[in-house]
Amino acid sequence: MAGNSRRQGAVRKSGSKKGAVVGSGGQRRKALEGKGPTPKAEDRPGHKAHRAANAARTRDQARQKKADRPELIAGRNPVVEALRADVPGTALYVALNIDIDDRVNEAVRLAGDKGISILEIPREELDRKTNRAMHQGLGLQVPPFEYAHPDDLMQAAQDSGNTPLFVALDGVTDPRNLGAVIRSAAAFGAHGVLLPERRSAGMTAVAWRTSAGTAAKLPIAVATNLTRQLRAWASKGLMIVGLDADGTVDIDSLDLAADPLVIVLGSEGRGLSRLVRETCDATVSIPMAAGVESLNASVAAGVLLAEVARRRRAAGRV
Repeated sequence: MAGNSRRQGAVRKSGSKKGAVVGSGGQRRKALEGKGPTPKAEDRPGHKAHRAANAARTRDQARQKKADRPELIAGRNPVVEALRADVPGTALYVALNIDIDDRVNEAVRLAGDKGISILEIPREELDRKTNRAMHQGLGLQVPPFEYAHPDDLMQAAQDSGNTPLFVALDGVTDPRNLGAVIRSAAAFGAHGVLLPERRSAGMTAVAWRTSAGTAAKLPIAVATNLTRQLRAWASKGLMIVGLDADGTVDIDSLDLAADPLVIVLGSEGRGLSRLVRETCDATVSIPMAAGVESLNASVAAGVLLAEVARRRRAAGRV
């Protein structure tokens, strides 16, 4: 049989691989070198997890870049209202050759009294700075908002000497609602507002204006994971109460109002997310007249916060 080394007269050619060979890649210089452990999916170029991780990083970088840019409040009435409310402006932009009225005069006077720089620029430049919003020749620049850490909210409550009261937002994406909630939270004695890192409105110029300046007086924190932060607060003795149209308790029976409390508000459309709802100790609803489906998120927040404040006054917890 050809190639059988036991056949008489058979000659084996040098370099043949007849017989057992160490390893699958030969010996010495011919041996294959191992590449080590298989990288994680997100570290392997071409893998869908790698592409998803890159896309997430790009989104986070864009979000951070946007957050680092100053915001502009545009329009004569909004600018005057912001200056009256002590929104911390850094520059007042006035378009060249605009018609001067009482609002422009007041804006310039208030900015001067507060030490805010007043800059006259061409209308085209103000168009660009405001993304072509209806600025009416006025724009107030506000600095990027500095968010607090969730622990800062607890510290603020402890420093006040009052029973802790926080407001957390679960997916509220309208900055006008955010600003209005912050205003109500400050009015009714809350010690801070908590936002999730994603799928939430941030402190834009619109939110600044709607908050009527209270965002400068109330700590606003961001949680990387809202559910995890709520559970951390629950472990410290705070009760978690979610506002929900199908709540198990109506506002008239909210006996938890005087306890250390976190009020959680859901998004404008879908309400509380499943994980957040499961984290709540109770869900509360607001009774309404027949034919009215629901309230705006910020209006509902004001109603609930007012009731909590009333019950706390009655219990001597403020």
